Order: sequence, then structure tokens, then C-alpha cells
Amino acid sequence: MRETKVTGKTYDIQLLRRLGAYLKPYRAYFIWSVVLTIVIAATAPLLPLLVEYTLDHFILKGDYSGLTLLTLLMLGLLLFQTLVRYYHTLLTNTLGQSVICDLRTQIFAHITDLRLKYFDHTPIGRLITRTVSDLETIADIFSEGLIQIIGDILQLIVIIAVMFYTDWRLTLIVLIPMPIMVIATYFFKEAMKSAFQDVRYWVANLNTFLQEHISGMSVIQYFAREKQEMDKFKAINAEHRDANIRSNWYFSIFFPVIEIIMAIALGLLVWYGAKSILSERISAGVVVAFIMYINMIFRPIRELVDKFNTLQMGMVGAERIFSVLDTDERTPNKGILKPNHIHGAIVFDHVWFAYNEEHWVLKDISFEVKPGETLALVGATGAGKSSIISILSRFYEINNGTIKLDGIDIRQYELSFLRKTIGTVLQDVFLFSDSVANNINLHNPSITREAIVEAAKKVGAHEFIERLPGSYDYEVKERGATLSAGQAQLLSFIRALVHDPKILILDEATSAVDTETELLIQAAIDTLMKDRTSIVIAHRLSTIQKADRIIVLDHGEIKEIGNHQELLRLNGYYKRLYDLQFHSASI
Repeated sequence: MRETKVTGKTYDIQLLRRLGAYLKPYRAYFIWSVVLTIVIAATAPLLPLLVEYTLDHFILKGDYSGLTLLTLLMLGLLLFQTLVRYYHTLLTNTLGQSVICDLRTQIFAHITDLRLKYFDHTPIGRLITRTVSDLETIADIFSEGLIQIIGDILQLIVIIAVMFYTDWRLTLIVLIPMPIMVIATYFFKEAMKSAFQDVRYWVANLNTFLQEHISGMSVIQYFAREKQEMDKFKAINAEHRDANIRSNWYFSIFFPVIEIIMAIALGLLVWYGAKSILSERISAGVVVAFIMYINMIFRPIRELVDKFNTLQMGMVGAERIFSVLDTDERTPNKGILKPNHIHGAIVFDHVWFAYNEEHWVLKDISFEVKPGETLALVGATGAGKSSIISILSRFYEINNGTIKLDGIDIRQYELSFLRKTIGTVLQDVFLFSDSVANNINLHNPSITREAIVEAAKKVGAHEFIERLPGSYDYEVKERGATLSAGQAQLLSFIRALVHDPKILILDEATSAVDTETELLIQAAIDTLMKDRTSIVIAHRLSTIQKADRIIVLDHGEIKEIGNHQELLRLNGYYKRLYDLQFHSASI
């Protein structure tokens, strides 16, 4: 899924107000940044004024008595301006980084609070772009954008006011090329706005492509798709390159144009200033000061365009960030109940569920699991088995019906409490780039090393962990790449055991292991299920024959319910699945 283009406004008041709310904890930084901005603008014309006074009253008159004092005064002024600019840059960057630190924390917390449905249609690479690079553009609003723009505008106002006060005719001569510069600036700003949107669009697509293809590298190599995927990457990378080249091309045109306009203004100043000096209407010091003023006028105007572009980038970034924060796909009605004890009775009462409203995945599902019982779910792929455990943990919300835990609607339980009550062992085990121990306890300080070792012994994984370099401190690589599928599955069993859930869900938990490993952990599974309500999904019917009850699902509907022997006597769906599987195994 490709990124959608966002057309932001250069100055969106609503977005700026929203960003302003994040400044409240750092109000002192902001106030001091504004104060220093005013100081920089107010002191900007002082150096040209001092040069003018020195030239007219001391150098041209041959009076060197006060020259040393004024030279020291100018050096002191330069030192003062340097210190002010240093602290101004430090404060604005600290302000920007502090704001995006808070924003990044908020957006990550928001993302972790979203329902899984959101991630079904949102590429992970896009969220990474939002959380990293788009946030950096917001920092630039404060460090290089808004405050700097205000400072440059104030400096222009102060300098032009001093120029008019000094000599209004000379000032008008200098400003003659200004309309050309305003027109050039406007067209450059619009061109850069479009160019930046293209750059951000292709950056997001590039991140999305890389994330998906690096994660799925094994599939690419299994099916020898390296060349085809490389061609796709080259196309996206080329678009990204071209977008950046276009933005640089606009810069390469704009800045020479500004230099030409500045040269025209300087030429007019020298021409008119020389005539005025010869007619003794103005002094040479005034002309020299005005030459300095020209650079001080044109430099901020030239940089204003870049800063408006930075502001535009920040506005687009803010719009993208707030579009994620405004996503209303969090789990509704998180509940408040946190009882001290859960018995583990589960009731599905006429439950209907669909990932989208067009296709029902579960149709009028009703069943009951008593505390301590084991329920098995069987059926073909797509029958709805995994959907049942997803809605039980409220990863998705049901459309109709009720799911109850101990006679209470699961929506009344606090969400984190509900999910801690239900321990799930999945077929596709996810392991983090961390130690074995931390992958088991998930950094829960209440789970001790002793508890981890004890659980590993029960599962039968202690010996293989001890053989790893570093034992329980062995660094597991991303997604458990350095472990076998069976070893990773064993770690997921230990993880479930140490968290001691009241309800246990095994979703194809032994399908990824070999027969020897399956036998190794079967006894551990029996121990794990003891005194726990359990729901087991398995393709291997041999693993569920001990279940108290078995539900046979087909296309989201319950076809049969009973224990293993009862279902065989029915000579229906389950019997056909059983005969097919064991007949295939005997061939």
C-alpha cells in the first residue's frame, strides 16, 4: 500500500495551536527564545551605525583618538551578538527536541493502544516514517522555522526603519528591485511546497517497501524474486531521487536570482550614493552603512524562503502525525473491573463477527467452557478458529452477541487485566532482539530468574537453553533468527507458563515443531493446562483427543460439538477429518 499525498498549508493556524499545546511544559524555553529573537533583531543595525559613525567622525577626519574605543565597542557588540545567537540556537533546538520527544512518546503510546484492525490496512513502514522522520520536521518548526521567521521579519522591520530614518531617498533606491524579489520568492515557495510533498511521499513509500521486503526476505529468496523486487526498489528509489533533484533544482535557480537582484540593488546604491557624496548631501559613512544594510536585508529574505519551506515541511509532518493521533481505532469501552480471582468460565452467546461488514467470519456462534475444561477447535483453514481467540482477547470487537467471562461481559473488564488473564501461545512465535530471559519475562520485574528456570525445566527447554552461549543471557536475534522453530516455540511455552494466566490458548502451538519436540512438550502442555480453562486449536487431531469437548467449525458456523469418541460416532465432519488425516499419515 502506497503512501497518500498530503497537501498542507504553509501556516495552518489550527495545527500551530495544537502544536502550541505541547509548548506548555517548556514555556520558559519558548519565552526566552522569543526574548533573544527580539534582542537579535534590535541589535542588528548597531554595527552598521557604529561603522558609519567611526568612518565619518574619526577616519575621514583623521581623528584617531576615539577609534580604539569604538573598535573595542564593535568587538564587544560582535561578541554579545555571538553569545545571544548561541543561546538562541541552543534554546530553540532544545525546545524543538523536547516537543518531539513528548510527541513521539504520545504517538507510540497511541499506536500500541490501537486495535489490530488498524494494522491490517496500515503499512508498518508508514508508521515508522510518522514516528521518526515526520516528527523531525516538527522539531525544525521551532529550531529553524517559526521563531526564526519571526526574528527575520523583526530584523527586516528594524533595519528598514533605521534606513528610512537615516536617508529615505537612498532607502527607496535600494528597495527598487524588491518587487522582483517578492515575485521570485512567491513562485519559489509554491514550487518548493510541491517538491517537498513529493519528497515526503516517496520517503514514506521507500520506508514501507524496505520494511516489508526486509521482513519478508526469506519469501523473496525462496521464490527467487530478487531481480523483480530489485526492479521495484529501483523504480521507487529513482522517484525519490528525482523528487530531491527537483527540489535542489529550484534552489539552484532561486539563489542565483537573489544574488542578481542583490547586485542590482548594490549597483543602484553605489551609483546614487556616489552622486550624493559628490554633492555632499550624504556622508561616505552612510553609503558604507547602507552597503552593510543591503546584505542584512537580502540575507534574511533569502533565508525566509528556506524557513518558510521548513515551516511548510513541519506543517505537512504535523498533519501526518495528527492524522495518526486522531485515528479513532482504539478499543472502545476498556472497562474497569479487576477482580481478585477469575474462575475461567467462558460463554459465547450468539456471537457474530466480521473483519469487514461484507463477509461474516463467525455466524451465530454459541458455546460454553466451564472452569478448568479444555475446549478444542478444529476445522479447515478460514473456518474461524483463530478469530474466536482474537475476539476473546478483544483484539477485535464483535458485531453482535455477547462474550462472557465468569458471567460478566468481557467489555466490562479492564482491557489489560483481561489480556493478562488470557495467555496465548501462537504458531508464529515473535521474539525480540534481546536475551532469552527477557524474551520470556518481557521485562516484568516480578518474574524472577528462578521462576524462569523452573518453568523451563517443566517445559523441557532448560537443557537446550543451557547449551546456548550465555545460557539465559544469550542474545536472541530479531524474530529469533538464530533459533530453530521448535526452540522458539518452547520459549513461547515458558513465556506463557511464567505469566501464569487463568485461561490458556494454544493456537496451532505444536504445528511448527517436529515429532520429537512435540512429544517433549506434550507433557509440559498437560502440566500447563492443569487447573486452567484451555482453548486449543490444532490441525493434528492427535493433540486434541484428550479435550473435554471439541467444536468443529466450517465457514464460521458450528457444525458439531462433542468429545472425541462422540464426534467419531456421529460419522460427520470430524470423522471425515479424522479419517483423512490418519489415512494420509499411514500411507
